[in-house]
Amino acid sequence: MTNEQAFFKAHLGQTSPFPFLIEVDRAAGAYIYDKQGKAYLDMIAGVAVNNIGHRHPKVVAALQQQLEKHLHVMVYGEFIQDAQQALVKALLNVLPAKLDGVYVVNSGTESIEAALKLAKRVTGRTELVSFKGSYHGSTHGAMSVSANEVKKIAFRPLLPDVRILAHNELSVLDQITQKTAGVIIETVQGDAGVRKPSLEFLQALRDRCTEVGALLIFDEIQCGMGRTGRLFAFEHFGVVPDILTLGKALGGGMPIGALVAAQEHLNLFTHEPMLGHITTFGGHPMVCAAAAATIDVLTTEINWEQLEAKAASFSAQITKHPKVLTHRRVGAMFAFDLQDATEVEKVVQYCLDKGLITFWFLSHPYSFRLSPPLNLSQTEWDQAQAIILAALDQL
Repeated sequence: MTNEQAFFKAHLGQTSPFPFLIEVDRAAGAYIYDKQGKAYLDMIAGVAVNNIGHRHPKVVAALQQQLEKHLHVMVYGEFIQDAQQALVKALLNVLPAKLDGVYVVNSGTESIEAALKLAKRVTGRTELVSFKGSYHGSTHGAMSVSANEVKKIAFRPLLPDVRILAHNELSVLDQITQKTAGVIIETVQGDAGVRKPSLEFLQALRDRCTEVGALLIFDEIQCGMGRTGRLFAFEHFGVVPDILTLGKALGGGMPIGALVAAQEHLNLFTHEPMLGHITTFGGHPMVCAAAAATIDVLTTEINWEQLEAKAASFSAQITKHPKVLTHRRVGAMFAFDLQDATEVEKVVQYCLDKGLITFWFLSHPYSFRLSPPLNLSQTEWDQAQAIILAALDQL
């Protein structure tokens, strides 16, 4: 262990006993380079963050331009700032007309917290509904509507009046009632191992929420911004939520979240009480500049048909291997099921040793996951495929 690795272990807050401990020197495109000069092809993209790769030139240019103008000038919502305006205009250009308000926050989980509050404020109700397999974040509210009890038990009590229903089962929808403030669902579940609901289920869920007056919240923090092969995952279903939460890839590598809803609903945060939701650094101009540039890249440089073809071909080759029991894929969001968690750990470690970054799921230990940049070259897809197949051969 190097001195820097030892310091990291001794003094920086940890998330697991087994960090990768790559000493990052720089990153560009699809690669991360450590301080010893080793290159890693990043097939995780910071867990669905670097959807356009590391340090995309348009993002870097936008950051440099904003740096010359100003950094933080005021808490969110008081001053008119060009970077915030440009980001919201870019989002409104690609969102359904009913989602005409954007509240920019610091992270995906903060957007969830704000969404839960907004649902209660709009409806005057208290009950929140989510689904088994869900992961919405690790703050108290977000954790309360997430499903993994193993991750929650040490931190109870959490929010009261939360109901968690079976995912993708029509029979449970009658449990959404006129007591329900909001129903939150990942449009495509990530941590559960890439689980896509049926078209019938999601349309019925929309209808049920409309019928009882509950707000439908789509969590697209992980599955949004092109990850599923369309800019927003809800485009696959023809269903529009009342509230949309974004994060991760929206910032092009910068930390951001966004609460998207009808502006008439967002305005409820301004009174009874005033400052119903506030943030100091939400909408930071550097982050907003990067996010606007990211949307530009996603809408002008990504060929969605080519992405689907490359991802489908890649997946087909991996799943031919006899060690892969089954798989799930939506766009460039992959889960490959192996026999057990031990096999997953061996594959992830082998790939890391060979200069390929893969990962696992928090709540789905017998699958390894991939969420690569959307603009990988064919050579990079082929490189990743060869290393993963070799890893599977070692099992």
